[in-house]
Amino acid sequence: MSGDAVPRAVVFDLDGTLIDSLALVLAAIAHAVEPFGGRPTKDIFASLGGPPERFLPALISDLRHLPVAIERMDSFHRQNTHLIRPFEGVAILLGKLRAQNVQTAIWTGRDRTSADWLLREHDLEDYFSTVVCGDDLPTHKPDPEGLREIMRRLGVGPKETLFVGDADVDVLGGVACGVDTILIHNDRTIEAHISSQSWQIVASPVEAFAAVLKRLGRRE
Repeated sequence: MSGDAVPRAVVFDLDGTLIDSLALVLAAIAHAVEPFGGRPTKDIFASLGGPPERFLPALISDLRHLPVAIERMDSFHRQNTHLIRPFEGVAILLGKLRAQNVQTAIWTGRDRTSADWLLREHDLEDYFSTVVCGDDLPTHKPDPEGLREIMRRLGVGPKETLFVGDADVDVLGGVACGVDTILIHNDRTIEAHISSQSWQIVASPVEAFAAVLKRLGRRE
């Protein structure tokens, strides 16, 4: 790990990192599995990073119900997407990074349609040089292909890149690329093998934004 090198690019996860959607995501998952006896907790966020086909089966006793559960989740999410808001300070941070000619990108497990809509809805899309979504590639976090593709597009190497996310799969994907990763724990317990691989662990997105600026040499 580079430890203190000044990044030329900062890559962000989306949900739980730039946008405050965790409560809605958990509610959507709960709605999806409610008829089938599942009871998701915040611990599920440790493994999010891909399509619901990857994490919903663990919450459903009979996989024949999976298509219905996915439709229930998608429907609930669509009906309540208007409740999602960016975290405080997102636009300010992105503006400071742009002023310093630091490239920014998003690597998210969220689907392309909803990710693009959220970025447009909150006037954030112009800040990012590139976005890789959960349905853009055949692989998903923690597979590092998405982050490698972002670095290829930006023309930067692992030591020139900083990644910010809130899930265990973010840390694992970053480590697999040799990219220092800031992990936002959002009041959940982080297992030792994840915390030991994180470049830095913070409690909230606001703390993560401050850590990014400090890494860039900005103390405000």
